[in-house]
Amino acid sequence: MSLAVRVIPCLDVDAGRVVKGVNFRDLRDAGDPVELAARYDEMGADELTFLDVSASTQCRATMIDVVRAAAEQIFIPLTVGGGVRSVQDVDQLLRAGADKVGVNTAAIARPELVGEIAERFGNQVLVISVDARRVTDESPQGTAQAGSGFEVTTHGGRRGTGIDAIAWIEEVTRRGAGEILLNSMDADGTEQGFDLELIRAARAATTVPLIASGGAGRPEDFPPAVRAGADAVLAASVFHFGILTVAQVKDALRADGLEVR
Repeated sequence: MSLAVRVIPCLDVDAGRVVKGVNFRDLRDAGDPVELAARYDEMGADELTFLDVSASTQCRATMIDVVRAAAEQIFIPLTVGGGVRSVQDVDQLLRAGADKVGVNTAAIARPELVGEIAERFGNQVLVISVDARRVTDESPQGTAQAGSGFEVTTHGGRRGTGIDAIAWIEEVTRRGAGEILLNSMDADGTEQGFDLELIRAARAATTVPLIASGGAGRPEDFPPAVRAGADAVLAASVFHFGILTVAQVKDALRADGLEVR
């Protein structure tokens, strides 16, 4: 675990605007990504994450322009993900100003991509996003019940892969991932707290930094996620809509005896 916990606002970007919903549904507008990025930099965020939630071909140029504009406004690391399918995509985003690049669906489709990116740019550039959900009897396509109980999903949690999430985290770590962005699809947008069981299982499966995402609603939700094994905590709607500030989260972490940046 890192010495100091990072607090990371996440901006889900769709066609050049920040949006947020519950479980990636019922999206509502949350503002201009460049303006929000500059605001979070001023508020003391340690990093920023941009996720292109539509990641369609027609939005790619828009996202590159957003990344370039945001990078000119901020002085903290910027991770960009969504629709990254190749080494060339990573190169394009890094040239536009991203410091790290997040990969999800393309790595599931072709796991060799993880090693290709790590070899070309260094593993410190590569963040593997893992959208995990609990396997239930109602899961249309779930992992075997003997597995970890968590499945990797795609398409905002709407599509199961049959891949055990914890085994996948182990695999991408071996292949060269520099960081894991772990999002609980069950908790996403609910503001009911992080999935601590999922975080503990992921922590046991990887040696690289782990970012916990999904479920933050109150300042007191964050310290347990770190105690469960997260090196960084990520949130979106609670920051975008003024429910919490970065300072409040850092105060809660400090009050729990944790070191923050």
